Amino acid sequence: MMNYRKYRSFPAFHYPERTWTEKEIRKAPAWCSVDLRDGNQALVEPMGVEEKIEFFNMLLRMGFKEIEVGFPAASQIEYNFLRNLIERKLIPDNVLVQVLTQCREPLIERTFEAIQGLPRAIVHIYNSTSVLQRDVVFHKSKEEITEIALTGTALVRKYEKEFPGEILLEYSPESFTGTEMDYAAEICNAVIRAWDASNARKIIINLPSTVEMDTPNVFADQVEYMNDHLERRDSVILSVHPHNDRGESIAAAELALLAGAERVEGTLFGNGERTGNVDLMVMAYNLFSHGVDPGLDIGDIKGIQQVYEHCTKMLVPPRHPYAGKLVFTAFSGSHQDAINKGIKAMEEGRSPYWEVPYLPIDPSDIGREYEPIVRINSQSGKGGVAFIMDSQFGYKLPKGMQREFADYIQSISERGGEVTPQEIYDVFRAEYIEAKEPIHFRSFRSADKDNGDGSYTTSVNVTYMYHGIQKQFSGMGNGPIDAVQSGLDETLDIEIKVLDYSEHAMTSGSGAKAVSYIHLLDKKTGNTSYGVGISSSITRSSIRALFSAVNRMFYKEKAEAYGKRKVAEMKGNGDPHGERSLFVHS
Repeated sequence: MMNYRKYRSFPAFHYPERTWTEKEIRKAPAWCSVDLRDGNQALVEPMGVEEKIEFFNMLLRMGFKEIEVGFPAASQIEYNFLRNLIERKLIPDNVLVQVLTQCREPLIERTFEAIQGLPRAIVHIYNSTSVLQRDVVFHKSKEEITEIALTGTALVRKYEKEFPGEILLEYSPESFTGTEMDYAAEICNAVIRAWDASNARKIIINLPSTVEMDTPNVFADQVEYMNDHLERRDSVILSVHPHNDRGESIAAAELALLAGAERVEGTLFGNGERTGNVDLMVMAYNLFSHGVDPGLDIGDIKGIQQVYEHCTKMLVPPRHPYAGKLVFTAFSGSHQDAINKGIKAMEEGRSPYWEVPYLPIDPSDIGREYEPIVRINSQSGKGGVAFIMDSQFGYKLPKGMQREFADYIQSISERGGEVTPQEIYDVFRAEYIEAKEPIHFRSFRSADKDNGDGSYTTSVNVTYMYHGIQKQFSGMGNGPIDAVQSGLDETLDIEIKVLDYSEHAMTSGSGAKAVSYIHLLDKKTGNTSYGVGISSSITRSSIRALFSAVNRMFYKEKAEAYGKRKVAEMKGNGDPHGERSLFVHS
């Protein structure tokens, strides 16, 4: 057994005065991307200057107004990157760049050199305040740790005097989550006073969960405590910078907003040290899914993902919320059926809001497509197969036929894994539309006779192929289908009955096609079968469906072999998607 006794929880912070539990998020925070600093330093292969510029330009297109661009005093490439941005005038007037530095004079002096030419900038200073860091790393008292923060603040004020632009100070008590809350408030208030914060001279107090140490509700309590105990609160922009060591950073950031935070630092797709930073994409889409303007242009998730993956050399995992390749798919049959019904309900206009089971947002709103929503494997059911046939190929299969056809697809998937939509359609064509052996309908003539009592008798003369030889038969009934059925009974010495019939238009306009479905019963054995026919004429499509059902019922192996051969021939003749087979007239 694993030795769990070697670990203990950090003493939980309890704040009975909390009010965040009664609130909800109705406004987006101020977003600050730290991809180019915190995210970049965590890459196996950090970005070069041009890659950083490409990433920076994407952040601008997305609408970020605050972007941390690096630690220019600690790295020449980050210094050069910032100078490139400034000298090439790539920073819009309404965007604040943020630079990080430790509280040491050479670093702060170099930082101010790097930002020369900017009208405004955020200078972000930090020092570690946690019990563990004070005792193990720095061997300093609280008073000595506070002095580091105050020295850094004084140095920023010193170099600010010679800077022609405007400076917004940001202070982070690094390892905030491992700091006693009364001391965290004490050191932050000391910095607020040293900066002489006011409404005209704001300060950002940024609370990082440098290491995520507890559940999100504890972090929310810590944030609300700081919100309640910071001096000159109207002059403070309260910010959070959650990390993801426990896999809970998104929840922690969202609860922090309830607790009084106004600003969130994080990265696209959660890149960052160890398990990463808070994922700003997920947070923004979460707001969007609740009807809240996220304040970012996130409608093209594919384009954002492409730039991200190109610049960082990292891949977005397939189950990543919203962006993952598989997040808008459903393999479960019950899920597929619910999605199918939900989308149909939306199309019928029953609600002004997006309400589809298992799909929290409309994939098309973020640049995804409906086509990949349902994926078919051995766990899929009739609902998913029916959805593919309807949404991608225009066939609205009758309920009974959905089960019959899904059984074919499931047997294939059990042998070979996932089945693509095109493979599903190829099976459908071979099994139903091309089921033309040994009897193949060619043409018919019909006439109606008035019986004098308001009813009519229809007579038909049908031309068909039987094992490749052209033949004819006649029949009579109360309509064309009934007449053809009686003719087939006599000609083939069978007894059949149409149990169900349905049809719908495949396309609109002058070249419209109709598809017909017939459910057939063999009276002698009790067996049933479906058939499908397509034509510009409803009557003709119905007759083709009847022939398809007869072939499938009485000559199944021949019909199936013929169908597969015809599908293969069409693909071999330069018709890879088989469109020609939809409206074949022979």
